[in-house]
Amino acid sequence: MKKRNLILGIAFMAVAFTSCKNEAEEKAEKTVETYVVYVDSVGNMAAADAKANWAEIAAAYEQRTAEAEAALESAKDKEAAQKKIDESKLKFEELKAKVEAETAMADPKQKLRDSFFGEGTVGQDMSFAWVNKDNILKVYNDFYNAFDKNQESYSREDLDEVKTLYEALDTRKNTVEKEGLSGEDNRKIAELKVKFAPKFKWERITSKSGENAAAKDAAN
Repeated sequence: MKKRNLILGIAFMAVAFTSCKNEAEEKAEKTVETYVVYVDSVGNMAAADAKANWAEIAAAYEQRTAEAEAALESAKDKEAAQKKIDESKLKFEELKAKVEAETAMADPKQKLRDSFFGEGTVGQDMSFAWVNKDNILKVYNDFYNAFDKNQESYSREDLDEVKTLYEALDTRKNTVEKEGLSGEDNRKIAELKVKFAPKFKWERITSKSGENAAAKDAAN
């Protein structure tokens, strides 16, 4: 009798385990399919709607991507599930590039801000509240490197915007200094400012000279 009960117990456990396994596999498959459907639905949105709601779309995408990738562990056919996820990621990246391109065309100043501080970090409100004593040196360094790399491509209007951004960052620095900015970081920032100033001044002068020459040619 004991042996029979043991066999029945093992059989029951095996059935329960199979049931749980099947349930997990089905849930995983549903999660991946939901992810695929979401990306497809976003891709079918009108460009204007996607652009207007991009922050919410991107946040939902990140969450659903994490859920789909976590579900891979329980997927019955991991290779097929991974392929679906990869294909949807590619679709989303293509849509993202399209939206970013349209946004940059609509607002060239935003494109400029993004080139200095990262996509969407600084908007029209020119808020630098995200800059603190721990990251301000990197922000200045990234700003300098971006200007150094692209300085010859800036128009007069671009340089006006660069000046506005730089002054706004400097204003934030005054606040950060009171919040515990280290002497070492402050010194390195000062060095970057000394390197930046003559380069910016030169570009302003040559840009103005170029405008004057163009105006004279047009007049002739």
